[in-house]
Amino acid sequence: MSKTITTARIRSNGKVTKVLENGQEKPFPKMPMRHMSDAQVKAAAMADPDARPMTAEQLRNAKRVPRVKTLRRALGFTQEEFAVRYQIPIGTLRDWEQGRTEPDQPARAYLKIIARDPERVHHMLSTDPG
Repeated sequence: MSKTITTARIRSNGKVTKVLENGQEKPFPKMPMRHMSDAQVKAAAMADPDARPMTAEQLRNAKRVPRVKTLRRALGFTQEEFAVRYQIPIGTLRDWEQGRTEPDQPARAYLKIIARDPERVHHMLSTDPG
């Protein structure tokens, strides 16, 4: 079996280019990665017991990744950094992230504000009001 190695580069504009052996770049051809129709993709997924699409009931019962964990990771903070920065008890944050408890309505509102403008929230919390 022979292998083909393709080197690619993501440009600052988001486009992916193929890097040739001489170092030059050229765009990938505008064609789907696999030559399968949507029906063929669905049939292949249904034939593979490990890759079957989830049913509506399975999706409803699936364990969700807590939004607070997604928010924290998107901001690039550890649990400890996020907890200190936004004055949330570390145990509470861990409980939220591990699904043991969920934020109540005021906490959800606070998390929405953090998500919208994290720097301003941090500034407001760290500014001396007096």
